[in-house]
Amino acid sequence: MTEQEFNNALIERHGLEVFQKLKNSSIAVAGLGGLGSNVSIALARAGIGKLFLVDFDTVDISNLNRQQYFVSDIGRPKAEALPEIIKKINPFINIETLNIRVTEENAYEIFKDYSIVCECFDKAENKAMLINTLLTSSHNITIVSGSGMAGYDTGNTIKTQKLSDRLYICGDRVSGIEQGLHLMAPRVGICAMHEANTALRLLLGIKEI
Repeated sequence: MTEQEFNNALIERHGLEVFQKLKNSSIAVAGLGGLGSNVSIALARAGIGKLFLVDFDTVDISNLNRQQYFVSDIGRPKAEALPEIIKKINPFINIETLNIRVTEENAYEIFKDYSIVCECFDKAENKAMLINTLLTSSHNITIVSGSGMAGYDTGNTIKTQKLSDRLYICGDRVSGIEQGLHLMAPRVGICAMHEANTALRLLLGIKEI
């Protein structure tokens, strides 16, 4: 398959204008676990031109119940394994990775070149740190975050909310590991698709939910 053949297939489905906007766009994904691996793959399938993937962790057997990795990836850095998986789906996407723990001190420097950041961390305190740091340190970064997708309650409670011009929250904002719930593939996947869809809409100039 040539790149032109791949592009033509996307143009047939999206139309030329949407294809070109997505092809010329880039998105950063902070955290490559249950949310981040699903978000990244959805964006790659849609034809995003560039993904910037950031995570410090390695693949663990406990990740396989909801994250887009394989048994053969166990022990590998997620920032190394996920790009290989994505390239099997979209071999022509531009992927940049950074294997680092994101902190309040380095978050802005890491993500300053990206206008859209998908926040995909597991822990509430890390989510809050990234959101607060990027919103206060920049004037042009929009964050699409996930909050509340644990357990196996109905997926109908997961939704996207616009809290400000630069912050969108996907999830039910209640169901978390802090409540003793466990993360499972279906609801995590629903939330991840909300994040990916919101990011795509923003790239296409649609700011309302």
